[in-house]
Amino acid sequence: MSAIEKGTELPPLSLRVTRADLVRYAGASGDFNPIHWSDRVAGSVGLPGVIAHGMLTMALAGRLVTQWVGDPALVRSYGVRFTRPVVVPDDDDGALVEFSGKVTDVTDVTDVADAEDGARVARVAITAVFDGKTVLGRATAEVVLPG
Repeated sequence: MSAIEKGTELPPLSLRVTRADLVRYAGASGDFNPIHWSDRVAGSVGLPGVIAHGMLTMALAGRLVTQWVGDPALVRSYGVRFTRPVVVPDDDDGALVEFSGKVTDVTDVTDVADAEDGARVARVAITAVFDGKTVLGRATAEVVLPG
């Protein structure tokens, strides 16, 4: 990894979410809410169609950071706000979600009580876009930069 500084952009990541992905995620997470698989139920509660699980969208955005840093254990913190749903059509293409990220700050850890003393920590702002609109707000991660 080359020198990381404020303004460094992460390599973009584009992922497709299909109904099959929603089924697999539901099985893994135990979240079988029908808004994630039934167009009828999703429509009855005012949604434009079946939507991806918010936590699945969050996990996919996290992949942008973990692929960039190279080791998921280097992620110190990660959080998002869910602002819009990812509507997943019932076809083979699914929904395209595009992720990007930018380093907004880099700091040195100097606390002698901290096991990471001497490390550099980057704060990353993450953007997730579906259908031309952001679907996550305040999406940020803090990562320890590899030595």
